[in-house]
Amino acid sequence: MTIRSSAVIGTGFIGTVHVEAIRRTGNHVKGVLSGSSKSTLEASAKLKIEKAYNSLEEICNDPDISVVHVTSPNALHVEHVEKLISANKHVICEKPLALSAEEGEHLLSLAEKENIVHALCFNTRFYPMVHEAKHRFQSGEMGNLRYINAQYHQDWLMLNTDWNWRLDTAQAGKLRAVADIGSHLLDQLGFVTGEEIESVFADLHTLVKIRKRPLGEVQTFTSAGDVVRQDVNVVSDDAAGILLRFRNGARATVSISQISGGAKNSLKWEISGEKGSLTFDAQDPERLNFGHRDRANESLLKDQSLISPEAAAITFYPGGHVEGFGETFRGLFQEVYAHIENREKIVNFPTFSDGVNSLRLTEAIAKSSENSSWIKVNR
Repeated sequence: MTIRSSAVIGTGFIGTVHVEAIRRTGNHVKGVLSGSSKSTLEASAKLKIEKAYNSLEEICNDPDISVVHVTSPNALHVEHVEKLISANKHVICEKPLALSAEEGEHLLSLAEKENIVHALCFNTRFYPMVHEAKHRFQSGEMGNLRYINAQYHQDWLMLNTDWNWRLDTAQAGKLRAVADIGSHLLDQLGFVTGEEIESVFADLHTLVKIRKRPLGEVQTFTSAGDVVRQDVNVVSDDAAGILLRFRNGARATVSISQISGGAKNSLKWEISGEKGSLTFDAQDPERLNFGHRDRANESLLKDQSLISPEAAAITFYPGGHVEGFGETFRGLFQEVYAHIENREKIVNFPTFSDGVNSLRLTEAIAKSSENSSWIKVNR
């Protein structure tokens, strides 16, 4: 089919990233919808977008819109995606897909029934060197998976004056650090290794128990400044330590934190196989390190002439020209839009099915922490 135009729901940090990335794929963003008419008008003017929608129904009824990107708060995903599917719009949804695996399964079933192209925004798969790691591991070069050491640390919620809607369980759900950033890391580990997590042992921590919430609206990664605040109790996780058991017998140790000073977006891992290890750090995204026992270690820098065809396909610039966070969205959207235009094309992107699997995993993590025990992941 021919894609006409796209719309984006949500105009905060990630919504803006979506708009920029859609444009970089060569597709047209017709309009946006935010949480209020004021913020919608401000965003459409700032991003130079022609249409400021007044409601979700207006998007659903717009015949120009083929694809809708959902970047609204987590608690709204089910309502938004349901209505978009019913309106025959293809959907790219930010994670988590829903607040429960049951809700996610409902959305997956609905999308499949209506033959809608559906994608889940696990964009961190789309660093070229993550695709390269997948190729190297799943080609057998590293041998069978044995052990993983991984972390995803940030510091943007370190202070008790830091506030964002993700701290409000009514909007974000009970899980926060695990659902927000941990889900990306866990998805990436499965993507690279091709192995399924069988069971988890988790310890979730709420370490900043009282926060000073601004009474006005605050955008992600911005300071509220000198505003009136009120003390609120926080119950969602600031950090977590998680042990993983994989179906093939491998093990992993995972650390997740949004309160680690100096860690801006520190997603990194060491994946060890029988024949060696791979190391990746998203804050140094052009590099993939290879660890060896019997010879010198190696470091591969992104270069289309040196990496696998799978990694080269989502590489946009020549070697030495750094690609980072923004390009991961571009790579993901490129694959989704290509599939919409040609439904015969292989699905090379995360779908609602991956979103459901992620929800099953995070539910097992929450249950494990509550029970202080190993919990099997429901598949």
